[in-house]
Amino acid sequence: MILGQNSQPTKSKGTSRSSATRCKPGANCPSSHSGISRQLSPLSVTEDSSAPILELQNRGSSGVCGHRVERQNRSGDDGTQTHPENSSQENRIKARCRSCTSAVLKAVWGLLIILSVSSSWVGTTQIVKITYKNFYCPFFMTWFSTNWNIMFFPVYYSGHLATAQEKQSPMKKFRECSRIFGEDGLTLKLFLKRTAPFSILWTLTNYLYLLALKKLTATDVSALFCCNKAFVFLLSWIVLKDRFMGVRIVAAIMAITGIVMMAYADNFHTDSIVGVAFAVGSASTSALYKVLFKMFLGSANFGEAAHFVSTLGFFNLIFISFTPVILYFTKVEHWSSFAALPWGYLCGMAGLWLTFNILVNVGVVLTYPILISIGTVLSVPGNAAVDLLKQEVIFNVVRLAATIIICIGFLLMLLPEEWDEITLRFINSLKEKKNEEHVDDITDSSVHLRSRSRANGTVSIPLA
Repeated sequence: MILGQNSQPTKSKGTSRSSATRCKPGANCPSSHSGISRQLSPLSVTEDSSAPILELQNRGSSGVCGHRVERQNRSGDDGTQTHPENSSQENRIKARCRSCTSAVLKAVWGLLIILSVSSSWVGTTQIVKITYKNFYCPFFMTWFSTNWNIMFFPVYYSGHLATAQEKQSPMKKFRECSRIFGEDGLTLKLFLKRTAPFSILWTLTNYLYLLALKKLTATDVSALFCCNKAFVFLLSWIVLKDRFMGVRIVAAIMAITGIVMMAYADNFHTDSIVGVAFAVGSASTSALYKVLFKMFLGSANFGEAAHFVSTLGFFNLIFISFTPVILYFTKVEHWSSFAALPWGYLCGMAGLWLTFNILVNVGVVLTYPILISIGTVLSVPGNAAVDLLKQEVIFNVVRLAATIIICIGFLLMLLPEEWDEITLRFINSLKEKKNEEHVDDITDSSVHLRSRSRANGTVSIPLA
């Protein structure tokens, strides 16, 4: 058949080609073309008649394939373009989920640590009050509880062995944490030079606190001790040249006002004035301890803090042990025999005091430092609740007002240095959100009006 087609004259070929070229798919062939096509052989007729069909098939197939290829190419291009966008969005979602999870975990840890810090401090104060009923030796109690600080570093190292992937030997970890004293670590000279003043301040803080508990209620003493934040700010402003903040000055004035009102609550009774002086002295030595620590040692991580507190315990055991011995033989703090000592209360007080110090340092690592301070101030209502249950305190208006003023001043001390800028940003963000919502409402209402006008058949002409 192919040979027969090729053996036809050129004229017929030309006509057939011309007719084929003239007869385009989808168009009506002219009459001359129909006449010429009738004179052709059946083969040429089939070829002529099949040409448009083949052309349509080629066009259709090429069109369909073209569209498919084009769509595949477009989808491929879109896939190559959307793939990194989707991956970036997934990474952003994962990062947000991680940040939200870490924030939730920090908040949960913060809540637990707040409750633990406040309950341990309340428990320590109340056990001291119970111990005083049968045993009143405040310096011996201070010395005994400070010796328990030696166990701080072993507790930290146990946590390191339980949680760390790379374990370190005790001596290597001890040397690593001793860098808080300097590059050379802990030497005998630095042990005496750096540890002695802080050990004395630590002992004075606890001793004055225990003396105040003999004269005042646990609620009053814990409230007055919260004034140490105000004293820390004043000393940091004077000694460390920290930034001046008006709100903290107001908080310091509120703390001083609360101190005076607390002394006035009992009509300036002798025991009341002495107790207030002891509590304020304890808060002052605590503030001096914190400021000097920041001045000479700077900031410390959890391991360095554990090392330092354990070093204070060793110094207390070695160099301050003679003081309770002197007080015992001079009959200032005397007891009949060691078997008569309330060891249960003493160990409970020392254990809760050690727990409080550990939680304060652990909380800075696990959660926000501000929550530790909130846990400390919550010990005031905790002690008040226990005192009311024990019926050891009667809250008059002046004492209640003094406690509230001191607590408010303490909370004002927790405001960050950029609190005014943060407040302005927050207010501006609220204003921007309100403006955006107002603009969205206007656009929604205009779109609704246009849709209604189109439905009614009216055309709104926009103003130029």
